[in-house]
Amino acid sequence: MLIGYARVSTSKQDAASQREALLAAGVAEDRIYVDAGRTGRTMTGRIALEQALAAAREGDTFVVTKLDRLARSIRDFHDLADAITAKGVALQIGGQTYDPTSPMGRMFFSLLATFAEFESDLIRERTKEGMAIAKAKGRLRGRAPKLKPAQEAHALALLDAGEQTPAEVAELFGVSRTTLYRAKERRAAKGLASVEAVLPGVAVE
Repeated sequence: MLIGYARVSTSKQDAASQREALLAAGVAEDRIYVDAGRTGRTMTGRIALEQALAAAREGDTFVVTKLDRLARSIRDFHDLADAITAKGVALQIGGQTYDPTSPMGRMFFSLLATFAEFESDLIRERTKEGMAIAKAKGRLRGRAPKLKPAQEAHALALLDAGEQTPAEVAELFGVSRTTLYRAKERRAAKGLASVEAVLPGVAVE
């Protein structure tokens, strides 16, 4: 059985041409799944794709008109191809069928895995280079604190007083305990033993 999938990125685009191409390829009308208004840059929220994958059974063929209808990155496409072939389903792209059990199909998916790994390595390398450049320019300052200075000082004062648990203080200020621990670490790093300088009149023992 043929399972067809189509995707359009914006409401201005029309899925009719993809639907017609899928019908011409032999896909039944009730076996065509369409995601409208979904970008190919992310796999989240693509309900029709999830339904199409769930409907595919061993021996079926998953049909798309073009590769970019499935994914925009080699890594995402590789992951999808893995999910498809793991079910014993062939993949047809623009009229060309890749059967994971055939020599050509195995070669195609092997090359796909190689390119996916290369893409991941390239992204990691670019990320490292970008961070190094940003750090050199003084632009990498880490994540901004979630509490304002006065709020942070108040929270630390409550922790130091020991009358409330970290969980209670975190809930009071609407932050996680990790945020409070990081605040304590920042204070320790600055050599501040108390918060009296920030909140005069609050005695911290």
